Amino acid sequence: MDRFRGHIAGVGTASGTRLVVGRWDESPFGAFTDVMMEDVGGVRTLLAPSEDIAAYVGSTYSFDEVQVVPVRATLSASHLTVEAGGLRLSADLGAPTPLGRLLGLVPRALATSPRWLALISPAAALLLPGVRTAGSAGNGRREYYGVTSARSITAASAELHGASLGTLAPLRPAVRFGFSSAPAAPQIVSVVTTISRTG
Repeated sequence: MDRFRGHIAGVGTASGTRLVVGRWDESPFGAFTDVMMEDVGGVRTLLAPSEDIAAYVGSTYSFDEVQVVPVRATLSASHLTVEAGGLRLSADLGAPTPLGRLLGLVPRALATSPRWLALISPAAALLLPGVRTAGSAGNGRREYYGVTSARSITAASAELHGASLGTLAPLRPAVRFGFSSAPAAPQIVSVVTTISRTG
């Protein structure tokens, strides 16, 4: 199994462009950040920092365009910044969400267990429409999202090639990169993503 430990941030903008940022502290590729972007017309773009990462992520999710570009990110207790090619994102982080506080009560070993995540996926879909905790990763593989905490994103500014994407907005409609979307309410989660090579 491949494990990715880090954070996923989901941000909507007033322009209709939606951003999903993966900032990974540990992974088969070491530490890295990638960005999945879907514009108002439904065009899905991956911004990845290397050819190897682009190939792996591109075989796991669906994109209309893949760009290998320098990607840099900083994450503090109060702020997330991302620079990826022509994309610039700055987000303010708020308090834990109500669900995030509940997630903090679940033992980490259970919260990140693929068996547990497969079991609770239907309930997650009812609680957060569009969100799943287990599903297909393509090419006969399975993927599991084990979220251990969640914090709100209270404000954000983003621009693409110098043009503003507008103010912070819900992540609607749901993004279509894989079997699960990020929640509609902008937030950042601590997560262990597990991808089973054997299906």
